[in-house]
Amino acid sequence: MDLSSYHTLRVAACDLNGQMRGKRIPGSYAAKLDTGAVRMPLSALNVDVFGLDIEGSPLVFETGDADGVLRPTERGAMPIPWLDARQALVPMEMFHDDGTPFDGDPRLALKSVLARYAARGWTVQAATELEFTLIDDSGEALDAVMNPQTGRRLQSAAVLSLLHLDAFDPFFSALYDACEAMNIPAQTTTSESGVGQFEITLNHQDALKAADDTWLFKALIKGLARKFGFAATFMAKPFEEDAGNGMHMHFSVLDAAGKNVFDNGGEEGTETLHQAVAGCLAAMPASTLLFAPHANSYRRMVPGNHAPTSVCWAYENRTAAVRIPGGPYAARRIEHRVAGGDINPYLTFAGILGAAITGIEEGMSPPEPMQGNAYDLDLPQLAPDWENAIDRFEADPLMRAIFPEGLITNLVLTKRQELRLMADIPQEQHWKTYVNAV
Repeated sequence: MDLSSYHTLRVAACDLNGQMRGKRIPGSYAAKLDTGAVRMPLSALNVDVFGLDIEGSPLVFETGDADGVLRPTERGAMPIPWLDARQALVPMEMFHDDGTPFDGDPRLALKSVLARYAARGWTVQAATELEFTLIDDSGEALDAVMNPQTGRRLQSAAVLSLLHLDAFDPFFSALYDACEAMNIPAQTTTSESGVGQFEITLNHQDALKAADDTWLFKALIKGLARKFGFAATFMAKPFEEDAGNGMHMHFSVLDAAGKNVFDNGGEEGTETLHQAVAGCLAAMPASTLLFAPHANSYRRMVPGNHAPTSVCWAYENRTAAVRIPGGPYAARRIEHRVAGGDINPYLTFAGILGAAITGIEEGMSPPEPMQGNAYDLDLPQLAPDWENAIDRFEADPLMRAIFPEGLITNLVLTKRQELRLMADIPQEQHWKTYVNAV
């Protein structure tokens, strides 16, 4: 993308909560971006959901809040369709002055995991299914969105309703145009089981780009909804009595010849598939913080509420946390169904793919695939609450096999600070913190 004609640009890196942190810069900086001309405090990627510095963070108290160097990612520049002014967005990564990666950059953590696959001559292909809710956040309480055709609030869900999609057709038409402009491969859109809830699937592709596109897509949805007079949120549980928003991740692994290493020509899949599943299951309790990173996340994690809470796997069973979908054997893949829509895509991808490659490297074996309804069975469980999830993430050796020590330290400090601050806010007011942030 030619940036020479842009008067101003936006550069942004991803913080621990998945928010964009960066700057608006003159278009004249375009030729300098690769040289490290844009700098930003390292701590900017490790602030809490309120945007506050983390008390006791070594980034501030041991380094004096040193600057890092921002460099463009492989994703490249793109337009920003949700803004009226003509601007371009350049996704960035954070490095130290000597060129070493900054441990607190979530995208670099994912790249480190993918390098373990590359060392075997493998590449990871991934896709996401993202649920979000269109809402009215203009009042003191969160409310259902207005139907643009009738001017009345939505009152009920409309599962797979084309009429429901038609009511928001101008928004979704603009969304597909914006995805094309940003090179985000949006696929199917469906009306889901919540009031004003929809799901969009992004195409199966290179895992790093899939994570990039998931991150960018969340910003696009939220920004574009504002242009149409309502809001969009990926909060795990926008309304107490309604469906929550999830993010399902599908992935497969190709060898150097392009063959799917999970495919053995049969329904059961290869030993490599089973090892990857075993790794995902072994890491799942300690990874709960990645899949449910906020106070609101745990309102979704209720047994029987279409959000897996048991550590289990199965073939073609949507109550399982890890599902092996049917279809052509050559497309054999793993579907990880635990995460909420409020996640940081890079950390979630890194946690899942890091667990899978650890299972493969260590030759792990999974238990027998479950049968029936997972919610009715006595199975190991995810972390039951936010505080427990933070403690497990900090203490688990598998997390240290996946993430750098600096990222673990700062994520734990960040979440403990948020846990303390959110405890002082009435639960019915939590949405004001999360509706735009996640």
